[in-house]
Amino acid sequence: MPICTTSPHAFSLNPGQLGLCHARRADEIAVLPEAYGRITSLALDPIEKKPISRWRPGTTVLSLGGYGCNMRCQFCQNDSISQVGADGVPWQTVEPAWLVEQALALASRGCVGIAYTYNEPLITWEFLRDTAQLAHEAGLVNVLVSNGMANAEVIGQVAPLIDAANIDLKCFTVEGYRSLGGDLAAVKHTIETLAALPTCHLEVTTLVVPGLSDDEAQIEAMAEWIAGLDACIPYHLSRFFPRYKMQHAIPTPISTMHRMQKAARHHLSDVILGNM
Repeated sequence: MPICTTSPHAFSLNPGQLGLCHARRADEIAVLPEAYGRITSLALDPIEKKPISRWRPGTTVLSLGGYGCNMRCQFCQNDSISQVGADGVPWQTVEPAWLVEQALALASRGCVGIAYTYNEPLITWEFLRDTAQLAHEAGLVNVLVSNGMANAEVIGQVAPLIDAANIDLKCFTVEGYRSLGGDLAAVKHTIETLAALPTCHLEVTTLVVPGLSDDEAQIEAMAEWIAGLDACIPYHLSRFFPRYKMQHAIPTPISTMHRMQKAARHHLSDVILGNM
């Protein structure tokens, strides 16, 4: 049976079987990106919305998303596209060259490039790679917003094409990531790889979720680790609001957000509160 090599899940799939991510399907010899070029969302966004707060302020990016994700966060903020497959949301197929043309046509509105965002873009990394290559050839930039949960080989192909990124660091324990269907080591490797690239501007985000990532010691540990890579990396702490399977939870208290910011500032000076 073919094995999916995109993420650490490394699932063996029978021919014709769809992966956990809803975006890749096995044939007789490989697991292929069935959702290649299938987009559910396309919008011109301020770069600050990604959030990228310290890079090319005032510009815009053509933001696109598809469907599916390789994690199962109970608090997912984009579950209407990320937690469904092809039969769960309307989509259309586009070509990389078409997206580049659309971005170029928006130059008068401050558009400097393309952002791969909304759902998890790395599950169809081949589409990201092909589009990003054409974007660079056209003088456009590439912005990645991702959970970072991909194998090193995938990151190795994609990272050199990325000009700016915001990667989620959802918590800082192996058990916590396992509960979300993720792998902490893989996410840390993604962040380390992007942080080491002089051509990539990196920011990191933690959604402060009650019971998962609202612990001051854990937030401080994450900030200390990030500072060990580069003390100038902006760190976003985003306030949780009830979504998906946590509809009955309470929003993260504002007082908690300020406590988390204070803890992170023991190691990082640029700690940004979001969703406030």
